[in-house]
Amino acid sequence: MPPYFQTFVLGLVLISAILVQYYLALQRHSGLEIVDQENMIESLRNVIVLGGSYVGVNAAKELANLLPVTHRVLLVEPHSHFHHLFAFPRFAVLPGHEHKAFIPYSSVFSSAPGPDASRHQVIKARAVSLQPKQLTLDREWQGSRDLAFDYLVAATGTRLAPPGSMEQDDKATSVAYLKNHQRDVQKAKSIVVIGGGAVGCQLVTDLKEVYPEKDITLVHSRQQLMPVYHEGLSNLIKQRLEELGVHLVAGSRAIVPSTSFSNHTGDESSFHVELEDGRAISTDFAIFATGQIPNNQFLASLEKLSTDSLVNPKNGFIRVRPNLQFQDPLYPHLFAVGDIADSGAHKAARPGAVQAKVAAMNIAALVGGRGPSETITVSPPGIHLSLGLTRNVIFRNPNLAAGETEPFINLKDDGRDDMNIESVWERRGVAVTSPQEYHL
Repeated sequence: MPPYFQTFVLGLVLISAILVQYYLALQRHSGLEIVDQENMIESLRNVIVLGGSYVGVNAAKELANLLPVTHRVLLVEPHSHFHHLFAFPRFAVLPGHEHKAFIPYSSVFSSAPGPDASRHQVIKARAVSLQPKQLTLDREWQGSRDLAFDYLVAATGTRLAPPGSMEQDDKATSVAYLKNHQRDVQKAKSIVVIGGGAVGCQLVTDLKEVYPEKDITLVHSRQQLMPVYHEGLSNLIKQRLEELGVHLVAGSRAIVPSTSFSNHTGDESSFHVELEDGRAISTDFAIFATGQIPNNQFLASLEKLSTDSLVNPKNGFIRVRPNLQFQDPLYPHLFAVGDIADSGAHKAARPGAVQAKVAAMNIAALVGGRGPSETITVSPPGIHLSLGLTRNVIFRNPNLAAGETEPFINLKDDGRDDMNIESVWERRGVAVTSPQEYHL
């Protein structure tokens, strides 16, 4: 064998040996990285946000922006998709948009800072019980139903009778419910809506615009509609109902049968909605739009300092301090925001967003060894209310502390059938480039 060829072979062997050693070293290094990553995940401190509606999502985002890399945010929510509740009354009446009311949670933490934003997670589960430092779920997540945490924000809100909120957790079943509701109201000759709050007023005005030939009645227990607000809003709504031809029956509560109403639309299917004052309204379809039930079931097993230190027995909401910590002194690491919090603030998305920021800043302060000094300021109630397919009003009560005596009213006629749903998806971080993507 020529000397130069021997040298060539020897060089190949040497290079191969170097490559093998490099490969083995790379494998060992990668293994260490995997172990380090696993150890890092196990060592992360959990901050739980319980409830993924408007205020809960805002709280999760605020926390993800403020917490150090030693902590992660876990958003616990049983629904597969974000529920755009404000569109439910409309989409329960008007066909063609129902699937747009349910938005993927895929982008909740997309704007979180740092290269490790993926440490924050959305957990599809329902809370079963709460202990001082542990939340128990109705299903396993990463091999366990129990989640240990350092801090927790309750943003569980309230629930309404459908179609004000959905009883189903998955998108497909909720969309099917809305479609069935649309078919039912389309078949009905007369419809009674019980409850003169925002959902009830939105329903009757949409119903009468979509089906002007139908007999639509709104039943409300008081003379003033939406009594949380200045009577100017009630007067405005009543004018709108008269303009559309909606019947208003006010001043007496509807008697609800223990088996509910027989909503079987079709020939000879009418029944009577009876009122406490003896009046009765003949109809063949009734829709409930009454009351809000606090989602406080998860607190049942949590020890309390006194019988009413956790929950206000008059309304079922969680008692909180001005900084949104639980009022019960046993739990300075627990916070409540939005509709579930007995904060004195109006229960709506806008003041809830402010509360989400305050709670997040206070938790970040506690993590950093400082005191939770941020507090909320209770402002006059306001609302953006649709009164038909295009008519809508922005209404805000007068700020009596500032010397105001009259409400702010901005009556507009710029609404759209789908309630500008595309912008809602964009605000949730989901850009839609094709109509098919609304079905995600």
